[in-house]
Amino acid sequence: GLFNGNVLVVNGNKEVYKGAIGYADATKPTKLTTEHRFHIGSIAKEFNAVGMMLLTEQGKVKLSDKVSSFLPQLPAWAASIQVRDLLGYTSGLPDVQWATVDSDEKNMNNLLQLKQLDFEPGTRYAYNNNNVFLQRRIIESVTGMSFKDFVQQKLLAPAGMNHSVMDPVDSDTLVARAFDNAGKQDPLFVPISGWLAVTLDDFYKWAQQVVQYKIISPASTRFLLLPYSPSRQSGLGFDGRMEGDRIIRMMHDGTARNYQALLVCSPQQGRTVILMCNNKQNNLDAINEAIQQILDGKPYRQPKKPAAALFQPAIDSVKGLQILSLYNKLKAANKEQYAFDSEATLNELGYYLLQKKRAADAVVVFKHNTKLFPTSGNVFDSLGEAYYTKGDKKNALISYRKSLKLDPGNDNAKKIIAELEKEANSNK
Repeated sequence: GLFNGNVLVVNGNKEVYKGAIGYADATKPTKLTTEHRFHIGSIAKEFNAVGMMLLTEQGKVKLSDKVSSFLPQLPAWAASIQVRDLLGYTSGLPDVQWATVDSDEKNMNNLLQLKQLDFEPGTRYAYNNNNVFLQRRIIESVTGMSFKDFVQQKLLAPAGMNHSVMDPVDSDTLVARAFDNAGKQDPLFVPISGWLAVTLDDFYKWAQQVVQYKIISPASTRFLLLPYSPSRQSGLGFDGRMEGDRIIRMMHDGTARNYQALLVCSPQQGRTVILMCNNKQNNLDAINEAIQQILDGKPYRQPKKPAAALFQPAIDSVKGLQILSLYNKLKAANKEQYAFDSEATLNELGYYLLQKKRAADAVVVFKHNTKLFPTSGNVFDSLGEAYYTKGDKKNALISYRKSLKLDPGNDNAKKIIAELEKEANSNK
């Protein structure tokens, strides 16, 4: 019950492990093979992001260009959004109205009727899919091709990714079908288009295309890998690291209903870990961490069942310190089987609260996590983000400074500290 999916581990540029574990669909008569294709959720956003940077290198798009230059049919707000804002999720666009949208046309119609943005472009960060949607529409406007054809001809074919399929349908073969723990299978349909399903081999080929600069330059890659302030995540994921033109780490995760995927690349070690599952358990980070420890010849922690599932029935009805009481109660009763010994447990809960626009509650959760894991730069980074979202920039700055002290390589913290210090000095 910990993992149902496919795994590829490459170390020193040699394949260490490649396997298919579990079943291809909810009925469970068919076992997975390494040829099965999986939705990779938000990791598919790499294809529009890299595509946009490819067009900038060709001189067809500038990062400073206004969205209205390519999509003049949009309302006046499109003239205030730069291309860079779409790539960094700083556009001010609201999210896709998932409850009612069932096509690209309906989503575009919603944008045509949008009166104003949620905030001034470039001033704040809000991760959502309308930024991605408009990137794909700009690519179509510039190239005269459908986004699907652009990806196939300009990205997949040159990389030799011959087994990937965009927006798979029921008639497509060897597509792993996602299902929940109750055995309910998800539909393949996604309300907006542009989502890729890949095999292990194709996924690895794509990662190598990116880290070896076979598609876009180091400068373009840096822009996508190292989010600029006030971004938290950009086109190639989160927590990326570069030294000069050398990529130290690229890390990206994705979720689509009960699909979940994780890509972790450390090119200087010739190391890539790919995890793709079709029965989401929210434990891919823990599995990857164990794999990394094994590859490094170090002791590892056996992954457990994710504790998030225990919180779900009650978390929406408790707040503040009540959340910590619930956490302690569940931990006392379930710590042997569930992963309460990892910083990811409360971090995941905190980000769930941030997504629900409960920044004050997220601060409570992240703050408690810093007490449990006082030497983790990551948890202080998360606390800083919660304070920032809440509007408490003084404590955000304190938290980010602590994060950077614990993790001097945290480029995200460096950028936000610089931003907050500049703002603080200008207010003196």
